[in-house]
Order: sequence, then C-alpha cells, then structure tokens
Amino acid sequence: MASSFLPLAYASPSASLSSLENMKLAKLNLGSNCLNIDREKNNPFAKAKSLSRISMVASVNASRFEGITMAPPDPILGVSEAFKADTHGNKLNLGVGAYRTEELHPYVLDVVKKVEKLMLERGDNKEYLPIEGLAAFNKATAELLFGADNAVIKQQRVATIQGLSGTGSLRIAAALIERYFPGAKVLISSPTWGNHKNIFNDARVPWSEYRYYDPKTVGLDFDGMISDIKAAPEGSFVLLHGCAHNPTGIDPTPEQWEKIADVIQEKSHIPFFDVAYQGFASGSLDADAASVRLFAARGLELLVAQSYSKNLGLYAERIGAINVVCSSSDAATRVKSQLKRLARPMYSNPPVHGARIVANIVGDPALFNEWKAEMEMMAGRIKNVRQKLYDSLSAKDKSGKDWSFILKQIGMFSFTGLSKVQSDHMTDKWHVYMTKDGRISLAGLSLAKCEYLADAIIDSFHNVR
Repeated sequence: MASSFLPLAYASPSASLSSLENMKLAKLNLGSNCLNIDREKNNPFAKAKSLSRISMVASVNASRFEGITMAPPDPILGVSEAFKADTHGNKLNLGVGAYRTEELHPYVLDVVKKVEKLMLERGDNKEYLPIEGLAAFNKATAELLFGADNAVIKQQRVATIQGLSGTGSLRIAAALIERYFPGAKVLISSPTWGNHKNIFNDARVPWSEYRYYDPKTVGLDFDGMISDIKAAPEGSFVLLHGCAHNPTGIDPTPEQWEKIADVIQEKSHIPFFDVAYQGFASGSLDADAASVRLFAARGLELLVAQSYSKNLGLYAERIGAINVVCSSSDAATRVKSQLKRLARPMYSNPPVHGARIVANIVGDPALFNEWKAEMEMMAGRIKNVRQKLYDSLSAKDKSGKDWSFILKQIGMFSFTGLSKVQSDHMTDKWHVYMTKDGRISLAGLSLAKCEYLADAIIDSFHNVR
C-alpha cells in the first residue's frame, strides 16, 4: 500500500505540505487556470501543464485508505439484516442466538426489571469501575461458576476480572496466551461458534481443530475428538464448551467428560472453557457447571470465560468474566495483575450497569431464587419447542428418517444436518433464516411455527442436493 503513495509524493512539490495546505494550493492553481486559459490556448506547453495540474489535484483528493477493502458481512448478524428486509408473513429468524417469547418477542427478565428499579431508587452513581471490574460481581460470578464452597474459591486460587461479555473475556484470555505462552496452540472444536476463530486470529494465537461433529450420526465424534486431543502438542490449550455446545447442541456425557479430562491431564494440556449458557441449557446452574467443576476438582489449572447474555438476557450490557484457576493463591494474584494489565489498553475498565444487576441478583436469596425460576421457564420453553419440532418432523416425514438427534441435543441451538445448499433453500423458498452450516436457534421458534418449520426441513432435506 505504501508504494501506491509514491506517484503522489512526486507529483508536486506540495506533497510534503499538510492536507489543508494542499487543498488551498489546489484552489489557487484552479483559479490561475481560469485566468490564464486564453494564454494557454496559444501556448505549445499548455497541454503538458494542464496534465500536471490534474495530477496535482488527484494527489490532493486520493484517499489514504484506498487500499482498505470492504469487509465481508458477518455470517450470523447478517442473517438478521436479511430477515428484516423480508416481508413474507411466515418468515422465521432462527439465526441469532437470542431468547424469544412464544410470541417471538424479545424478553427482559422480570427479576432484571425489579433490580434495575431498585438501582434507580437507590441512586447508584456512574463512576468508573476499577480495571478488574465490580468486586461484588467478580466474587458472585466465580462462586456461581465453581460453587461457593469449592476448594479453588476457599483457597483463593481463582483470578477473576470482569470482561465485556463472553467475547471480551475470551479476547483477554487470548491476549494472555499470546503474551505468556508464545507459540502455544489452541485446539478448537469442528465446528465451533463463529467468533472463536476471529478472536484467536486477532490475538495472533495459532489454532487448529479437533473433530467434534459426526455428520453420519448427527452426534458427537467422540473417538475423533479424543484422538485429536491426544495428537496435539503437549501443553496446548483445549477450548471446550462447558454446556450447550454452539452450534451443534451436542454435549459429551458425564462419562465422556471424565475421559476428556483424563487425556488433557495426560498430555499436560490446559483446559479453556467457554461457558455462555450456565443455567440456560438445562435450567440448573449447578448441572450446567458440572464439566468445569470436574476439571477443577482434579487440581488442573484452567481458564473459563463466562457470559450473562443468555441466562440473564443481558445481551446489550456486555457483562461477563474471565477466570483463571491457578495452583496457588500467589500465582492467582500475579495472573490477575497481568489480566488487568492486558485490559487497561483495550478498554480501560468495564461497564458497571450489568455488573450491578448480576451482583444484586446473586447476592440476594429472594432475587436469586426468582432468577432461577425464570431460567427454568426459559429453558423449559425451548425444551417444549424442541419436542414439538421432533413430533412434527416424525409425523410428517414418511421416509422413515430418524429425527431423534433433535431430542438428544441441548440448549438453544439445534444442528439440523442440512447442507449450505439446503439451508439456502430454507431461506429462498420457505423464508426461514438460519446460518449456512445448518444451525437453527430454537429460542427463536414458537410452538405455533413448529409444523411450518418441519415442512421446510423435510422439503429441503429430501428435495435439494
């Protein structure tokens, strides 16, 4: 790109002047052109001079950003834009992972509204938080994840700082890996959440994939997963979805989690959990944290990114945390100091509103129970939709295809097994908007729309190749 500026630099002596001076000079020269136009008609060098002036004006108007190309649209958020532009009455947006009511409206939890009212009445200020975030939130989120009586909490072996939801927390962790584990590779499931690769690419952390999804069974390729983790260089970071794997909805069984922990321990890998759905997958905060607690109980050092977008519906508040479990409290103190050091030039300090909401809810027994009840309600609605979709597919599809994989998956997503061409057909003919890997968000589906969706899936699966 630098070479593209060379002709401009030599087009005129004014190239070394500021942009403003160049603009003034250009105007002066243009004015001079008008006054001398008659003289130039009879001047044999007029044509050459004119071309020189045009070149100079071009040098003034050329953008310094000319070499920047248009970025491709985001594969997930772009789905919503296309959905909004569609006017069809039966259109469905099953692309973005955001909870909807049975009427397909966004939902703000009642307990969140209640706490926000209390915060307003109390007159909480808007002062800057420390770099690590709100202390009450950090305490609450670590205890929620590991359990208040867990040894890692009691022994103060967890370094926790508030992050910008799950994405920001993952990005801080990636920066930690890049700085203190140079050359270490991160293993990512195939497939995974679309932003994982972006995060590690941006942090300049090398990554490779381990097998996870088996298209033949629309289930977990457990043998492939174990084989790839075993084959990875010793001391690699293994990115695991704590529950409700995105995009497949396929989670290992408790027995499989034990085996995964065995292999990671044998290879001296470092487990790195992305926990975006605690309480939202099964309806139980403890059940959804079981995988993380299993690894912590083994004495392993590990990283865990958390998000409260789904389980508290705080999508726009960007509230989450990065937790690093260390072998000692001294190590945790040092790690926390470096997490803060990494956060400071990125965003200085995190936002306070969402942190106060979480801290107030978790810190008050009555509000906490209210939250758990609402989580169970949300998780229950998605389970009901999942069951209704399976029933509709089974009743309508006369081919004998087994659709039971839909019931075996968990959380807000279902991996349908549809190809990109079939997914495009879902959109083009049926106005069902989804990601091109065949993932649908059941959180954006209502019971009333299950039969329509079943018709679309059956048509696309059997008639499009």
